[in-house]
Amino acid sequence: MESTNRFPYRLLFIGLGLFLTVASSAQDSIDYRPQIHGTLRGKYEYQTQDEAGRFEVRTARVSVTGQITRDIDYKAEIDLCDEGTIKMLDAYARVKPVRNLRFTIGQMRVPFTIDAHRSPHEQYFANRSFIAKQVGNIRDVGAMIGYDFNMGVPARIEAGLFNGSGLTGQKDYWTKGINFSAKAQFFLSKNLTMQLSAQKIKPDSVGIMMYDGGFTWKSGRFLAEAEYLYKVYAHNKYKDVHSVDVFANYDIPIRKRLLNKVSPLVRYDFMSDHSDGIRNSAGLLYTTDYQRHRITAGATLSIAAPFTADLRLNYEKYFYRHDGIPKTSEKDKIVAELMVHF
Repeated sequence: MESTNRFPYRLLFIGLGLFLTVASSAQDSIDYRPQIHGTLRGKYEYQTQDEAGRFEVRTARVSVTGQITRDIDYKAEIDLCDEGTIKMLDAYARVKPVRNLRFTIGQMRVPFTIDAHRSPHEQYFANRSFIAKQVGNIRDVGAMIGYDFNMGVPARIEAGLFNGSGLTGQKDYWTKGINFSAKAQFFLSKNLTMQLSAQKIKPDSVGIMMYDGGFTWKSGRFLAEAEYLYKVYAHNKYKDVHSVDVFANYDIPIRKRLLNKVSPLVRYDFMSDHSDGIRNSAGLLYTTDYQRHRITAGATLSIAAPFTADLRLNYEKYFYRHDGIPKTSEKDKIVAELMVHF
């Protein structure tokens, strides 16, 4: 006859087995359901020099992200109204073969600059800086590798090779030269981050090198950022381009029924005469954006959590040379924008 004093031991082993099974399941559990996100930006702008205004839907983005396995994820994002047109923005798959290492292939924002990497819901101002809009705004198709490590301070390196075809010219595009981009981030302290990046592109027949660097300082409610971009055209086909973006933001908690916080902010940005790298009918690079300075001041009213539902109120003041020709929408203006992100 089996001894009855063995019965508690059986219960103990059964209980331990159940515990390990539940713990293992909890550790390995991954939500494989696709996550849907979106950003809507509606705005009203009034150009004081022209005494004319307009309403505009600047962004209507929808994205799907998710996990295939613990080590494989994906993203697909489309903008239904990017300055009035429909554009596929991101479409990539990413593999994480080992800890801290990422490999991405598809269509994506290349690893370059600070401000251009911000999604519309992460921007501090209603309109992007010159660096983010004209000088360093690049999305392309290619492959990228990223690695996080510690070299006395935490650091992140990202580098990739890209077609140079842009977002819409992939089908019959073949090239003997590949564009590249690389970016390094150094988290010098809990308050200070330094970023350095370099990129080579060839929009037409002229190679272009760009170099960018900057610092972001965040302490409590205060954030300040400074970024500089230098652009060089091969064989002196166009003069070198310089661009600067400096801004500061201060958060004031409100905790009212409608408002979460109010953030006064100010920005100075500059760009010298700039060419987008596409030749004209004479086969020459030409000025697509004339030199200008701009001062932007205003406030962001966060209706919900920051970067979830923001009302951005800005005034932009432009300064051109006497021979500078402003584009239709690059003049002094008052901007009111409502941004919603979900």
